[in-house]
Amino acid sequence: MAQYSFLNDYSEGAHPNILKALVDHNSTQQMGYGTDEFSTDAKALIKKHIGQSDSEICFVSGGTQANLIIISSALRPHEAVISADTGHIVFHEAGAIEATGHKVITIQNPMGKLNIEEIKHTLCVYDFGPHVVKPKMLYISNATEIGTVYTKQELKALYSLAQKQGLYLFLDGARLGTAITSSHSDVTLEDIAKYTDIFTIGGTKNGAFLGEAIVITHPILKTDFSFHLKQKGAMLAKGRLLGLQFKTLFTDNLYFDLAKHANAMANKMANAITACGYSYFSNPVSNLIFPILPNTLITALEKEFIFYRWKKHDEHHSILRLVTSWTTDENQVDRFIDILNSYKE
Repeated sequence: MAQYSFLNDYSEGAHPNILKALVDHNSTQQMGYGTDEFSTDAKALIKKHIGQSDSEICFVSGGTQANLIIISSALRPHEAVISADTGHIVFHEAGAIEATGHKVITIQNPMGKLNIEEIKHTLCVYDFGPHVVKPKMLYISNATEIGTVYTKQELKALYSLAQKQGLYLFLDGARLGTAITSSHSDVTLEDIAKYTDIFTIGGTKNGAFLGEAIVITHPILKTDFSFHLKQKGAMLAKGRLLGLQFKTLFTDNLYFDLAKHANAMANKMANAITACGYSYFSNPVSNLIFPILPNTLITALEKEFIFYRWKKHDEHHSILRLVTSWTTDENQVDRFIDILNSYKE
């Protein structure tokens, strides 16, 4: 039997509804560059969910592309973005942000979040006139890169600080579906639109072949945004491919149902791991979980499954990164749990 992957949430293709929609409309002629009827319908559906009809919505192919375009379009040459040191823009995008000439200022936080006091301290450090870069944007991820999620209170506090300090708040929503459907989250899409200036809705990791939706609520950030899309190669001639996928995802709550499945599978694994007496690097609340397991158990699991040994914990234990997806097979989760329960040190 082949090893089953818990490496990530994008190993599979796309949800059958998306496949069907793409086939059904394959021969339908449409306008190009995101002006097609599918993209228009998708934007209307998203605007209904966020409760902001005057927002601007664009579809791009992936998360790194979205982050690069958003940050480089929002910042002037001397301005910088503040991120948790675990942020995706820090380590996983080949210096894409720095390549556009903007410094990423990092803040260490064991939970992968930004908090008010750390931001205030960083702003004081960089309050040195024209001799240093000027912080202008806060970058957060929800869910974060270590699976934690922001509460509504945390998001409101960050947005309030950003407004007072003249900063933009940008939320990377590559895993937004699993964040807002987490049982530990009280945040809705409407809340996110209300308490950020710009955010993304990830499709790649939640049932789409590819694609992220960029949602802009701040008036200044809307200005000439389409020019930045075109200049960075993000304005696809066949924009219909992205629009149709997001239209399908936001029809009949499919986007949220898929995210709930990913969370349910992760929660089932987490409950079993906890029942066996093992602890976690961070409290499991979304579809990314980080258990601390004996190396001998990890070796046994690796015979059947693929996952990341995230980092060493001590001489005999390591921290794993296990990721479930919108289509994770529950039978495979049960097989993982069987091996876990049968292990004896």
